[in-house]
Order: sequence, then structure tokens, then C-alpha cells
Amino acid sequence: MEYFTLAKHIHMTAAGLSFLGFLIRGYWMMTNSKMLHVKPVKILPHIIDTLLLGAAIYLVVVSHQYPFVVNWLTAKLLLLVVYIVAGTIAIKPGKTKKKKITAFLIAVVAIISMFAIASIKPALSF
Repeated sequence: MEYFTLAKHIHMTAAGLSFLGFLIRGYWMMTNSKMLHVKPVKILPHIIDTLLLGAAIYLVVVSHQYPFVVNWLTAKLLLLVVYIVAGTIAIKPGKTKKKKITAFLIAVVAIISMFAIASIKPALSF
């Protein structure tokens, strides 16, 4: 298997795991579960997201498709910023439950939008 294909599979797998983990942590946030504060739950997302970002950077460099040059990639990058900000508000302590749930929903919409863009990117490349 060539490295590009391997990196693409790592990226897609890490994206799925990251989303699944975020959904679980969002559920725990809404149900006030103590699981949200367990050390592995705080560490594992960083490991997965590091793999996700590393594979993304490799794919960008190897494919010569860069944000602010390729429109669909720019959109994914901007949505990533929305996801990070909203996800942080949703999961970190200190906000009201209503704000946290609103932020969680915004983050979920951002992730689903990134997945949709990744799925239809050939149509957006013209």
C-alpha cells in the first residue's frame, strides 16, 4: 500500500474515532457523568487528534492541495476552527448546561459538514 493511501486511511479512521469519542463525551457532559473526568478520557482524544492532524498535514503536502488555495480544503480548515472552539466550550467545565449543549450541537454540525465536504470534494474542485 502506498503511503498516500495509508495516510488517507489513517486520517479517515482517526476522524471517525475522533467524532465517535466527541459524541460519547458530549453524552457524558449532558448526563453529568464522572466518566468525562477520567484521565484516559482526557488523554485519548489528544492522541487520536494528533494522528488525524499528522495524516492531514502529510496528505496536504504530498497532494500539493493547500488551504486558502483549494476551496474545499479552506472550508474544512475553517470548520475545524469552529469545531475546536465549540467543542472546547461544550466539554470543558465552567459554562451553563444550555451553552454547553448549544456548543456541542454547533460542533457536531461542523464535523458533519467536514465529512460532507470530504465526500463531495471532487465536485468542488472545478
